[in-house]
Amino acid sequence: MNYSHLCCPDRVEMLKQHMELSMFVHRTIENNEEARIRPSKIYQSFVVVAGNHHELSFIEEDVRNYIMREIRNVSKQEDAKEFGKFQAN
Repeated sequence: MNYSHLCCPDRVEMLKQHMELSMFVHRTIENNEEARIRPSKIYQSFVVVAGNHHELSFIEEDVRNYIMREIRNVSKQEDAKEFGKFQAN
């Protein structure tokens, strides 16, 4: 696929392949999610610590996506355990 527009060099770090959540970020998101802090507030806390959003290697949507993946993964694991208990009886 060819694109007809030029990529802005100072925005290249925001391309999907450059997004990355470190283990520290994962843990912080998980802890804040457990405390029922909204994803937007979780992201804003990272922005405050970094100084601005340009300093982060991820966007708010990445935080939301990580939460959804983790919640779905845990739910699937719990469903499988419950199904296993039901089958054993």
